[in-house]
Order: sequence, then C-alpha cells, then structure tokens
Amino acid sequence: MIDKGIIVCSIAPTAVPGEPVNPRNSEGSFIRTTDGRILFTYTRFEDDNWHDDANSDIACIESSDEGLSWSDYRVLFRARDLGVNNIMSTTLLRMQNGDIGLFVFHRLHDRNSKYVLYRSADEGYTWSEPTECINLPGYYVVINDRVLRLSDGRLIIPAAYHPPMPDTYNRFSVTFVGVCRFFISDDDGFTWRPTPSLVGGRFSHTETGLQEPGLTELSNGVLWAYARTDQGRQYEYFSFDRGETWTAPRPSAFFSPPSPMLIRRNPYDGKLYAIRNPFPNYPYRDVIPGAYGRTPFALSTSDDDGKTWSEPLFIEDDPAHGYCYPAIHFEPDYLLISYCSGSRAEDGGCLNRTTIRRIEL
Repeated sequence: MIDKGIIVCSIAPTAVPGEPVNPRNSEGSFIRTTDGRILFTYTRFEDDNWHDDANSDIACIESSDEGLSWSDYRVLFRARDLGVNNIMSTTLLRMQNGDIGLFVFHRLHDRNSKYVLYRSADEGYTWSEPTECINLPGYYVVINDRVLRLSDGRLIIPAAYHPPMPDTYNRFSVTFVGVCRFFISDDDGFTWRPTPSLVGGRFSHTETGLQEPGLTELSNGVLWAYARTDQGRQYEYFSFDRGETWTAPRPSAFFSPPSPMLIRRNPYDGKLYAIRNPFPNYPYRDVIPGAYGRTPFALSTSDDDGKTWSEPLFIEDDPAHGYCYPAIHFEPDYLLISYCSGSRAEDGGCLNRTTIRRIEL
C-alpha cells in the first residue's frame, strides 16, 4: 500500500445562491513569507464559465500551521478591474531585494497576451503596478509555477508562442502548435528581453508542437527544458549558455499524454522531483471524457541530476479524474503539491477543482 500523503485542502467549484458562480479554481503557486505563513495564489473563475478565456480573478489563501489548514480566500486582482479578458496561472518567487514576486498571465484578446510581474514589499498584502515581462506582439502562454531563478541570479521565463490563424479554426484564433521562446532578466525582474530565436519541434505530424514548457538547472549549470507534446513523450532541449541558445528538441525518457510536467530541485536534499502523468494516450486507451488521459499522477525523484529516476509514487489514480498543472513547495521534512484534480461528473471538468496535498518526507 502506498502512503499518498495528507490531503489538506480541496478548492472546489461552487454555486452559492446570491453570490457569483465560481466554476473553476486552478493553476496556483506557493511561497513562504518572512513571518512564517505559506501563501498559495491561484486562478478563481467566475460567471459560470470555466474555459481558459473566461473572466477570472487571482485569489490567495494562506496557512499558518505548515499547510495543515488554510484560510478563506481573498482576491488580489480582478480581470475586469485590469481591463483584460482573463488573468491566470500564477508563479510566486522571492525577489533578490526581498519582495515577493507574483507572475501572472494576462489574456488580452484572441491573438495577444501579456505576462507581468507584480511585487509586494509587505509579504503579500499590497502589490505594485505590473512590470511587463513579455511585451512582444502575439500569443505567448506561460503556465503556473514556471519562472526559474538560476544559481547566478538570472531569471528565465519559458513560454510557448502560438502564431495566429484564421478565426474559423478555433476559439482562440491561434494555432495550438506551439514553439518555445525564453525571456530573461538580469536585474531581478525590472527589465526583460527575449532570447534570439524560437525553439520548434521537428515532428512529421503534430497538433500540439511544444506546449507549456518548463525548465530546471542542472548542477553543472546546463539548463534542461521540457515541453508537453502529442508524441507520447515530453520533449527535452538544453542550453549551455544560460538560456541564450538551445539544442534541437528530442524525445525525453518521460512518457506522457499532452499534459504539463514539472521538475524542481529540492533545496534541502538536492534531489530533482518530477511530477507528471506517466502514461501516454496510446491507441485504444480508454480515456474518460473530461479527464484527457491525465491519470495517474506520479512523483519521481533523482539524486544524480536526472540520469536515473526512482520508481514513481502514484499520488492519484482515479481514471474519472484528470490531474495536471502541478506546483510544488519544499520544506525540510515535507512538501506541498497543488494540482488540478476534477472530473466531468463531479466538477464539470478536470481543471475545475484544485487539491493541495502535504507529503511527509
């Protein structure tokens, strides 16, 4: 029997009479404050529409007992107040000047987006005006818990660029076939620049390309990036110059459906932790509608910089649910993992509910 840890919070969709309908809660990130709290920010959708382009807020809950219980939510930003269609997919990061940084994806309209950084000098109670991190025209997608600070202080954002296409093809008027681009800051997030070129996959046939990329830094300074595909695996590519240029993508050792993977280094034990869906959507696999094959949900560790990996710890395995968009927070004797965990029957879709799970180490 596998000990799956303690479920400490389930942020479920709600429809309370007399209050705005909240059909989806998803894609969050954690940070420890200087006064001992743990903050968790996430996307809170409203107006009975849970699709990615629907109206949403950035909400926050907090824990004062090491993640065993959580406060009621408070709203930090509203899409309507900011004059944008949608805001979502948070990353929390401690800045070098002591601020808390909150990175947020802004969807402007069908063919354009922004990615911005808010800063808090009072541990998450008030926030600055945003700094634009991606200001190129076009539709660049960055998902939750993705911004990485390198060992030398450089910040890197992995983004997927989706070129425009005729409106008749899909709701967003952009192609779903993504290519990757990275955005870099060497002054603690106050200014940003794109890397010189895009990174594209060499596929004979694909409907995804490289989507929802992430990256981690290896102990020798090499950067290891990865992206979800519809090729049955996560694809990987490497940088030997701190993110300026990248190798051609290739299939990695991680089998996967089109679902994001997250790899993070535990600062306390030095191991890499990989969270993913390990089974691809192979032909004739019985995939329940609304789950997208994003089950089971597994955690593996590596103590040799990704050369070998432990047998997976299966955190979730209900085939009716989809588990995806993880975030991770490390402490010396436990870790917190958040992830989407809904089902079509119970929640309307796999993206609509978020679970926070505490796992003892």
